Amino acid sequence: MIHNEKEYREAVGRLAEETSRLVGYRARLREAGLAADEIKRVIDPMESFHLQLKEEVDSYERLKRREFDEIDNFRGFGNLLISLRIAQGMTQRELARRLGVHESQISRDERNEYFGVTLERAMKVLEALNVRMRTKVEIESPPCEAALA
Repeated sequence: MIHNEKEYREAVGRLAEETSRLVGYRARLREAGLAADEIKRVIDPMESFHLQLKEEVDSYERLKRREFDEIDNFRGFGNLLISLRIAQGMTQRELARRLGVHESQISRDERNEYFGVTLERAMKVLEALNVRMRTKVEIESPPCEAALA
């Protein structure tokens, strides 16, 4: 996950380099006389990395537009906190200042995707980000006993 503008710029640069490298490599393989299926076998791992990097860049750009993924039963909550900071255009340093902690604490929290964060701490982060979170609770019906038999 891209956490800040510096990482975003670096990722965009790497993506452009990878795109150019893929095009050139594919052309050289064709010139060497490899068949399409052979080229695909050679290029697939490189394209997989390229697509992953592109998805990270696209994801960061969605966050800057304030488009968030839904979370389910708090899975992805840590990523949501990071995403909210990014969407607000706030640096880790600024969030740390607002929370009264050292910047390294925020860096560590984000690196661990806020794993094990207390509810109290999560609420403080949301408040520091000027975010109000609302929930929707859905109680699922238990499976029908007849269907289990």
